[in-house]
Amino acid sequence: MDAFFASVEQRDNPDLRGKPVAVGGGRRGVVAAASYEARRFGVRSAMPSMRASRLCPDLIFVKPRFDVYRAVSQQIREIFAAYTPLIEPLSLDEAYLDLTDYLEGRTATRIAQEIRARIREATGLTASAGVSYNKFLAKLASDQRKPDGLFVIPPEAGAEFVHSLPIARFHGVGPATAARMEAHGILTGADLARQSLEFLSARFGKSGTYYWNIARGIDTREVKPDRIRKSIGAENTFFDDLRDLAAAIDELAPLADKVWRHASNAGRGGRTVTLKVKYGDFRQITRARSLPRTVSGRDELFEIARELLAPVFADPHGVRLLGITLSALGEAGADEAPRQLGLFDQA
Repeated sequence: MDAFFASVEQRDNPDLRGKPVAVGGGRRGVVAAASYEARRFGVRSAMPSMRASRLCPDLIFVKPRFDVYRAVSQQIREIFAAYTPLIEPLSLDEAYLDLTDYLEGRTATRIAQEIRARIREATGLTASAGVSYNKFLAKLASDQRKPDGLFVIPPEAGAEFVHSLPIARFHGVGPATAARMEAHGILTGADLARQSLEFLSARFGKSGTYYWNIARGIDTREVKPDRIRKSIGAENTFFDDLRDLAAAIDELAPLADKVWRHASNAGRGGRTVTLKVKYGDFRQITRARSLPRTVSGRDELFEIARELLAPVFADPHGVRLLGITLSALGEAGADEAPRQLGLFDQA
């Protein structure tokens, strides 16, 4: 979807149309999504709202309405399901679809056109699509003609297309990895393709094989409809930096409530609790504790987070943000720790 959260807000409030809009924000918050009018000023998601305001003095901040976004996302998901059961959601506004066995005499390009038209008719919103023979290239193609665009990369053009792109454009290559590659003279896909598998593996470990393949337009990952959620988390940025431990512990309580509620609704339990702390100077740390069993309930989740917080709280800059994440997920109530067999037990 194109600038999904911001586009929903502009759709529902005509006064926002054609204006720079940021979802989220507040004096100490961050931008969750930015309209294309805001992006022209350099405003991007995950940007601190104060910086966004400096870049675009006329920026309009609106509070997020996640219930609305989820409802629209479900409408879109139902459209996808009319074409294939093989849908791998990446977020509320993005998914991979495998159409290989569901073309029914049509081309994938034609189906992409139909899906985009049906999304516009059902929601009043625009979507961009990428069509190709693997996930890596389809993702690159989906960004090629945003907003409201369609781009196709056929098999015979895959490697050539990859070679022409800056390495920073590659999905799965973050800023830190791009900087490391650039230090080795790898600036484009063509530069990456010139490196041997041994060279890439020695410098990038297990990811070296992935980089070697994508430089040649190769990606064998399947579209997985039952994509497993790896963690459930919640965080909050505070209007004023916290400098009192008792007050910070009080702020952990609603975060624990939210995480446990989402875990319960999903029927999931987890063994690892991670605390995220961002200080007033924007330094960020995490602390985690793993149990040999699933966390028993909201109170234990809160207590572990509280114990993780106490040793790291004292800082002259105060605490700007706190977050709690539950991971190593499994079915709620299931003891995931394997029982060690005794000397006389039989497997």
